[in-house]
Amino acid sequence: MPNEAWFTCLPDCETTVPCGQGRHAVRWEAGSLRLPSHPDAESELVLAALGGDKARCVEVAQAWERHARDLSVLAIGPRGPEDRIAVGWADVDAAAQGPPMPGPLGPYGRLSGPMQPGSTSLARPPAAAMARAAARRRQLQGERDQVRLRRSDMLSLLALGYGFQVRLIGQVAAAHAAPGHDGQPGEHGRPALVAAIAGRLAPVAEQWLGIDPDQVVVTLHGGPGWGSCELTGRGEDRRLRVSLPTGWLASVWACGLALVGRHLVVAVPEPGWPTARVLGLRSPAAEPEPLDVHADPDGPADVPHWEI
Repeated sequence: MPNEAWFTCLPDCETTVPCGQGRHAVRWEAGSLRLPSHPDAESELVLAALGGDKARCVEVAQAWERHARDLSVLAIGPRGPEDRIAVGWADVDAAAQGPPMPGPLGPYGRLSGPMQPGSTSLARPPAAAMARAAARRRQLQGERDQVRLRRSDMLSLLALGYGFQVRLIGQVAAAHAAPGHDGQPGEHGRPALVAAIAGRLAPVAEQWLGIDPDQVVVTLHGGPGWGSCELTGRGEDRRLRVSLPTGWLASVWACGLALVGRHLVVAVPEPGWPTARVLGLRSPAAEPEPLDVHADPDGPADVPHWEI
């Protein structure tokens, strides 16, 4: 399935965000975040750059765009419907009004403040030293601003609710499974993606086979085909070894398709909503079989429920 259409098995999702004097709708539709109450968000950004207030809806959309390829989203986001992360807009506001970060720095790279009793004034340092100290202050201030922005971004994205959190995870995974990646991320990204799949596959495997989540071993599959799955060993040495492509997180897990009718779904050859055709494993030793699945179009949009 094309990575750009990973979301075909997902319904639209909507929530409201406190914005201005009221609450505005924020909508996810066909893989994109939309702001119905802000049809000209670009103009609003221009006004904000000139000193006006930036609408929270627009801030949320910018945060979404900034983190659409951010692998840390996979570590922060939920592992499944039972792993809901409860963050409200009051939490976002409280974090924004929290204690200031350390600073500011004085002209010599130390925290500024009154001189201690008995100290003597320092001679004016050379211009080059002052320039280096000023550059260092700007660097540290920039790093602090980035930390604040990242904290605000993550809390705002979590405050959108489970449905949006899952869709953002899907978008990040799809970005790293794009044709240019060939399913094989760089050394920096590989551990994060393996951990992301393992953390979400393990509870599904427990429901599927009754296996301990700690006995699930995941590797990344690259190239053609869906991957592989086998059960080895006994007792404490029992292991479910599964190799899946990065795109599984997006096209299967994020769409709520990981486990359907006691089948572990490993691929979606014919996506659609509310009907799709998937490949499912009845057991680790079995060959994947095509299954026609159907979702309740009137069910909850954040957690689609599929049946064969």
